[in-house]
Amino acid sequence: MNAEIIAVGSELLLGQIQNSNATYLSSELSKVGIDVYHHTVVGDNPQRLLDVVKNGLERADLLIFTGGLGPTKDDLTKETVGEATDTPLDYDPETEDRIRHFFAARKRNMTENNRKQALALKGAHIFPNDHGLACGMALEVAGKQLILLPGPPSEMIPMFETYTLPFLLKNVQQQEEIQSKVLRFFDIGESQLVERIDDLIEQQTNPTIAPLASGGEVTLRLTVKGADDRENERHLNRLKQQVLQRVGDFFYGEGDANLATLLVSELTERGLTVGAAESLTGGRFSAALTEVPGVSSVFNGAIVCYSNAVKETTLSVSSQILQKDGAVSASCAKQLAKNVKKTLHSDVGVSFTGVAGPDELEGHSPGTVYIGISTQHITEAYKLHLAGSRENICDRSVKYGLYYLLKDLR
Repeated sequence: MNAEIIAVGSELLLGQIQNSNATYLSSELSKVGIDVYHHTVVGDNPQRLLDVVKNGLERADLLIFTGGLGPTKDDLTKETVGEATDTPLDYDPETEDRIRHFFAARKRNMTENNRKQALALKGAHIFPNDHGLACGMALEVAGKQLILLPGPPSEMIPMFETYTLPFLLKNVQQQEEIQSKVLRFFDIGESQLVERIDDLIEQQTNPTIAPLASGGEVTLRLTVKGADDRENERHLNRLKQQVLQRVGDFFYGEGDANLATLLVSELTERGLTVGAAESLTGGRFSAALTEVPGVSSVFNGAIVCYSNAVKETTLSVSSQILQKDGAVSASCAKQLAKNVKKTLHSDVGVSFTGVAGPDELEGHSPGTVYIGISTQHITEAYKLHLAGSRENICDRSVKYGLYYLLKDLR
């Protein structure tokens, strides 16, 4: 069964609200083996909505509409679906009774437009609305399933979970689950990674591989569909091992855990603390770490040493290094890392110094970056040549710092 989700409402097209319903429904449907092939958003226009319904009926087995079931004249979903499928509308007695009780309990008159929310497609299966007034419904037409749900997530989600999903499961011929693994990689570009596993992608059927590059990282989502959980997991693990044989040197984690989260976990597991000296990054490394819950047990603090004067007076970088090698140098990065470790009484020190741009500094072009790391056993510096905007260079420097620290600790 393949599905299309159709969100109705001009407010979505105007950007006044986000289409969170489609995200939620896609996630829930995938869990029961229903493939969502299209997301469509259409405004409160009867002709455009009619065109969308007709297109959906041609290309999907299941159409799920959200929105357009309310009491106003621009709520046209039921009417338009009825026109497209040649299905008349009639009042659902139970829904109408619920609406009357709602207004009576509040000592308010029920206007005729509120009664409109009890209209339903003739022959449809009704979904009660436990959190609002407009009922939902399911209608089968020529082997196609049409589901109409209210637009507000506070009404749509409980209706879907309580009534719609159980209804769908009875109508899905074979319930298959979709299971995924997300593999996370760093210090390798998407094109380079994909090139190394190109044959695996070309041969994919089930499981599948989907690469995604974002924020200087690359993730691979491995996805399998099947009715047997153990068999699904076996297929995913086999594909994961094939991928890691090719690009395992750049693999740093699995699932939702990012570099900062994994670094905090690694420090916690080893009972180590870290302190940072931030020149280039100006506090961004500290901000990345302190977003992780529980970081206070492993992060002692940071010193933002943007000027050479602070490097020299607060972190004891020798004037000889600053004069001879400069602040943008491996020797400065090492001394910063070593001295901040001592100053902040940490087990590990990390430093960032370089040129964010847009101008050169000390004869170095923008994107020249040195990251110093000082552990209990060794002090070293990594040199990077990064490209992009000032902000991009700083953000990527932070990620490299997290990555190098994680690798060194492991």
